[in-house]
Amino acid sequence: MPRPPQIRTKPLISGPVTRRTLLKAGGTLLLSVFPALPAAAAQILAVRVWPAEDYTRVTLENDSDLKVTHFLVPDPERLVVDIEGLELNPTLKGLVAKIQSGDPYIKQVRVGQNRPNVVRLVFDLKEAVKPQVFTLAPIGTYNHRLIFDLYPVKPVDPIAAMIEKGEWSRDDAPSVKPVLPAPHDPVADQRAQMPPMAVVKPDAPPAAVEEKPGKVVRMITIALDPGHGGEDPGAIGAAGTREKDIVLAIAKRLKFKLEELPNIRVMLTRDGDFFVPLGTRVEKARKVQADLFISIHADAFLKPSARGASVFVLSEKGATSTAARWLANKENLADSIGGINIKGHDMQLASVLLDLSTTAQINDSLKVGRTVLHEISGIARLHKGQVEQAGFAVLKAPDIPSILIETAFISNPEEEAKLRDNGYQDEIAGAITKGIKRYFAKNPPLAKGRLT
Repeated sequence: MPRPPQIRTKPLISGPVTRRTLLKAGGTLLLSVFPALPAAAAQILAVRVWPAEDYTRVTLENDSDLKVTHFLVPDPERLVVDIEGLELNPTLKGLVAKIQSGDPYIKQVRVGQNRPNVVRLVFDLKEAVKPQVFTLAPIGTYNHRLIFDLYPVKPVDPIAAMIEKGEWSRDDAPSVKPVLPAPHDPVADQRAQMPPMAVVKPDAPPAAVEEKPGKVVRMITIALDPGHGGEDPGAIGAAGTREKDIVLAIAKRLKFKLEELPNIRVMLTRDGDFFVPLGTRVEKARKVQADLFISIHADAFLKPSARGASVFVLSEKGATSTAARWLANKENLADSIGGINIKGHDMQLASVLLDLSTTAQINDSLKVGRTVLHEISGIARLHKGQVEQAGFAVLKAPDIPSILIETAFISNPEEEAKLRDNGYQDEIAGAITKGIKRYFAKNPPLAKGRLT
């Protein structure tokens, strides 16, 4: 009889490939028994609110980058923000109590769990706003930050604000906003079109200048820029003194002293604890047609032994010393620390301001810088006996003499104590005032015609 055909069968398990298959199968079985765990919710570490006339900023500091959507609701005006990957915690709930009654733009905020893993913030507004919502990567002592900047629909005009405070006559207000000068030689063109001004005696205080009797009285406008502010504390001394607080106090004293002189008015780039981007500080000075821009700081260095006051002006050819370059780089980080919305930042303007920085502006800046430094030397130790130069972003107004004053080293314990002292603050403000008075006596500003 013929043998029946033999049926060959493969073994169930054979070789390393089959073992891998079995392991995969086991892994699948384990996954089916234990469902995937949800991702851990982000944690809000701190909440901060910075109200100001220019805008109100709300900051949520957290341990990861958050996904956010927002929209506006009219009648009444509200900003609604949904944050994904977030659960309510006591820190976030504390945002409600952070809103002040005097906030220019926010009435109140409501915080709630809109749905699982999504928190909703509702800002009840006092007026219509243009919100900017953006995130900032960790830098310095800060973790991830989610920023809400609430700007008024009609931006605050520096001249209008000064008129409202009685610091600017309506008759002096230009009828149009000043425009950026042309790239070819803005200062020379501007001076060529302006009538000559009467000579002022060197020892005389700044005086009013008239183009025609009873028509235009020439006031001197000075922009004072207290460095840092808001999210950016600046340097912090060993005793916890924050640079942003000290320089604001000195700027306010300086404003008072300058306004005691005839025919001088002063604009502060910030008059409270809020952040102003570097380019915006320059824009504010140009909008009020400032004759002088002074940025006030309190120095810090790696070694606490460093001490003394300094005056800096802009350089187009590199810093005059390694220390000046280091300091300029540190001060130029203000936008990164304070936080600006890169997408909403006018990079074209920043480029124009850089390109238009002229030799004439730097020469005038050196003149006022030397005069101010000389007066400071009479009441304080100097870090360097001459004005230094470096690429400070805040000094790049093309048509305004601009100086940056480091009033002392806040990183030096002895000088930190001086900076906290009302007497020293008054002395340094007085010395700067004398320097400015001497500068304008020898270099009276050109007469300005009305803009039409």
